[in-house]
Amino acid sequence: MPEFIAPAFSGFLLGGSLIIAIGAQNAFILRQGLLRSHVFLLCLVCALSDAMLIALGVAGLGTVIAGNEVLLAIVTLGGAAFLAVYALLALRRAFHPEALKAATDGGGSLKAALATCLAFTFLNPHVYLDTVLLVGGLSAQFEGSARLAFAVGAMSSSFVWFFALGYGARLLEPLFARPAAWRILDLLIALIMGGLALSLLYRFMSS
Repeated sequence: MPEFIAPAFSGFLLGGSLIIAIGAQNAFILRQGLLRSHVFLLCLVCALSDAMLIALGVAGLGTVIAGNEVLLAIVTLGGAAFLAVYALLALRRAFHPEALKAATDGGGSLKAALATCLAFTFLNPHVYLDTVLLVGGLSAQFEGSARLAFAVGAMSSSFVWFFALGYGARLLEPLFARPAAWRILDLLIALIMGGLALSLLYRFMSS
């Protein structure tokens, strides 16, 4: 058992370093956490999705995806388009009082929230780069049970992070009692999504 602790801890640290960043998934979960809307299911979907992608990467799928230029192009352009649209929606919420009021009244239907959550996960090429390619590639330094421990450690970091972010967002509720805070949050979300969309387009044009 002690020989599995080191690879598991390495996987946990790697997974944490990749996921604890201001990205599309995190911004969405933070907002839903502030609204207390479908938090448990959304956090669970994000964590399970990461776990599945990490498992595929450790199993060797990363090499296959990296060598398929058509698939990479489809994922990149689709992700950029989705992020750009969501950035525009965030801008609309920030500058239109009606949208702002609707945002503070609730987080929308579960079906819509799950669809958005899944889109942020599977239409974002950065997710594949982090989980499938990077984690999968670095897992090659381990063999057998040690590789499994590395994968479990990386998966665990996703569960810890998403649930901490989703439920920890409630600590910020006093700040977001003011409409101006919601406007600032949506502006930041728009900048994040727009920046990610532009970075994906730049990567596609440079490849």
